[in-house]
Amino acid sequence: MLGLIQRVSSASVEIDKQIHGQIDQGLLLLLGIQKTDSRENADKLLHKILNYRMFSDANGKMNLSLKDINGGLLVISQFTLAADTNKGLRPSFSSAAPPDQAEALYNYFLSSAKAQHSKVGNGIFAADMKVSLCNDGPVTFNLSC
Repeated sequence: MLGLIQRVSSASVEIDKQIHGQIDQGLLLLLGIQKTDSRENADKLLHKILNYRMFSDANGKMNLSLKDINGGLLVISQFTLAADTNKGLRPSFSSAAPPDQAEALYNYFLSSAKAQHSKVGNGIFAADMKVSLCNDGPVTFNLSC
């Protein structure tokens, strides 16, 4: 399971010209699901995201987690993260999970996130989404589990 997290001062997702999810300070997560992923991978990645220390403390050091600051988490499905870009000029998605498997794991991840954290927004799996964000820093990390 792949997660690209960006520290944001705000983020939102628009679907069919309507805001579907939005957060203030927190993390925007682009979530990629691969064929070999399981609920165990989802649990590990969620734990890492909620506890990853990427927010500044009083001394300006990245010592605080999303939980520590009670920030928002906006979760967006992003199958293109699973692309193989090593050959040629066209990405291969052979390692991406098939839609049924990916949607089930995305929904599991989302329900787990909402059960463990109070400020969670989301997009809709496989929807055409317009994502807006104000990247804070910028601070961006690739995580995998």
